[in-house]
Amino acid sequence: MKKILIYVIVIAALLISNVSATLAAPLNKQIGINVLLNTGINNRILAKLGTYGKINEMVYEINAVTMKIAENDLSAIRALPFVAAANPDAARNGAPIDTVSASDFADGWNTWDQDAINVTDFGVGRTIGYDGTGVYVAVLDTGLLDSWRQYFPQERIATQYAKAFRGGGGENGNVSEPPNMWEHDQNSHGTHVTSTILGYQYGTAKINGVAPLATVIPVKVLGQSGSGWSSVVARGITYIADLKAGPLADYPVVINMSLGGSILDAMEKAAIDYAIEQGVIVVASAGNEGTYGMGYPGAYAPVISVAASGWVGEWTAASWWRTLDVLEPTNPADFYITDFSSRELPGQDLDVAAPGSWIVGPYQTNSGQISYYYLGGTSMASPHVAGIVALMAQKDATLTASDAEGILEGSAISLAPGCRTVNDGYGNLVEYCWEADATGAGLATADAALAATP
Repeated sequence: MKKILIYVIVIAALLISNVSATLAAPLNKQIGINVLLNTGINNRILAKLGTYGKINEMVYEINAVTMKIAENDLSAIRALPFVAAANPDAARNGAPIDTVSASDFADGWNTWDQDAINVTDFGVGRTIGYDGTGVYVAVLDTGLLDSWRQYFPQERIATQYAKAFRGGGGENGNVSEPPNMWEHDQNSHGTHVTSTILGYQYGTAKINGVAPLATVIPVKVLGQSGSGWSSVVARGITYIADLKAGPLADYPVVINMSLGGSILDAMEKAAIDYAIEQGVIVVASAGNEGTYGMGYPGAYAPVISVAASGWVGEWTAASWWRTLDVLEPTNPADFYITDFSSRELPGQDLDVAAPGSWIVGPYQTNSGQISYYYLGGTSMASPHVAGIVALMAQKDATLTASDAEGILEGSAISLAPGCRTVNDGYGNLVEYCWEADATGAGLATADAALAATP
């Protein structure tokens, strides 16, 4: 499986009449920044910050402010006595790695990835006694396609809590909340991620999910291109934390974030800390950068981070993803870590691995045209674990983030460093190798995690 990375660089050249103006221009570049305070927000602080630029947003729950400033003023803001941290708004991306069209969904409840985490078994159907009932899973992503009702039961989507946030990056001004945009996605990423948690429907055929009776809260924090900003992600996290502190206080709440970027943003970190304090459990993808290291927020220790594993039976038969049995008991020799899955670097925290190589689900490349694709990425691995956490939280409604992480790591099946030769989906046999920095504690499975949950 090849990793496809697309970088778009736009350079604007200005004709300037003197050298001094040319040198001064970069220093006055306007940027968006996120400022985390070490105290509460008040008028005195806002007035002082306002001398450096435009204040866009105040997020009182986490004592954070977003601003638009001249780049050369960032160091001065960092030096202010009431500033705990300040950094440029960080890019976030949720794009998958590989896509291959799939069209045959005529029968079958079991799929290889659900079988691999021991939620279902080939020819048997569902094999565990929990289904996510009473648990809310917030999917912070691109939102859902207009056609989402053709994939998911309406009662499984919490439309009363669904939300979209847009903006960020400073130059775009305030983070706005456009109504109903959460269900007008043109990207499909969030819909595919949701399908792993809930399962999905094709005609009269129903495909199983990890937690099919959980209730999903779609929160659109990424744009139609599948990218966005950490300030917007932080707003989404804070929104879910406030729901947990309010109307959802009596229900377990899990966040899935199949997204990430190269740096840990102070505002995003504070939002995660705030959410965990309210009782939310946060799961995120490890990233698709291979040996270049994990993405954030997944690499942040309190977050349950997920690497992408694959199965040696991939592409070995027609409709293999639903016609082949992943043998029980789980044998580590049947699995591998993908080449794109981010490896853990010093200072980063990788927890477990889950299926993320070739996951089938709803994915539209033409607006309004129902279609299904295999997608590969740690974006696809993360919702498997978010779903497992939902099952754990159904069993124990008092489950905390640290409890969930400890149980997942303690019950994971160790995957030693090694190599596997598998079909890459393009007719080639490819050897994938990995070291201990790629696996976390090992392969997450629902049955083992539930057995270890009090």
